[in-house]
Amino acid sequence: MNLTGIIAISGRSGLYKVVAQGKNNLIVESLEDRKRFPAYASDRISALEDISIYTTDEDVALKVIFDSIYAKENAGLAPSHKDDKSVLEKYLLEILPNYDQERVYISDIKKLFQWYNLLHKAGELNQSEAVAADVTAETEATEAKVETPEKKAPAKKAPAAKKTTEKVATPKVTAKSTGTKKVAAPKSGTSRGK
Repeated sequence: MNLTGIIAISGRSGLYKVVAQGKNNLIVESLEDRKRFPAYASDRISALEDISIYTTDEDVALKVIFDSIYAKENAGLAPSHKDDKSVLEKYLLEILPNYDQERVYISDIKKLFQWYNLLHKAGELNQSEAVAADVTAETEATEAKVETPEKKAPAKKAPAAKKTTEKVATPKVTAKSTGTKKVAAPKSGTSRGK
């Protein structure tokens, strides 16, 4: 289950998917009605992939809890967030028996079930594997396209470099050999010795 790019905005009900990023804002799309609008830095935004639930041991990521609900319900919907408090608490105890009952409030539990059902209705829970496969295929196709021009570019540059090196090397060799002969003759020094 992939929760990347799914956010909650404080003061707004529902969940949103980040579709674009501007300089000072995010463009988000509601999972319920697919309407888009900007979310600004002043909005309190929470990424679902960063949210976890308190337990008596270590905190458990929301993704793990959603996976447990998905498995328990055989890919079906969870209880409604409008159900009785005791029903929701009992259900959470079944899937996460060690959740911290003092620090996890009923409002948190209701959000958990509401978010799960929103994601389920929007098709974000069962499509995550297909989306991941599509992203992998697109990444491999992009890498293949990138590799082809890189192979051609060095091949074109290499002959140009060889030609330049040969042209430059030939005059230097000639100049050095000529210069060596001229310099060596006066240094032989027969006139100094006389």
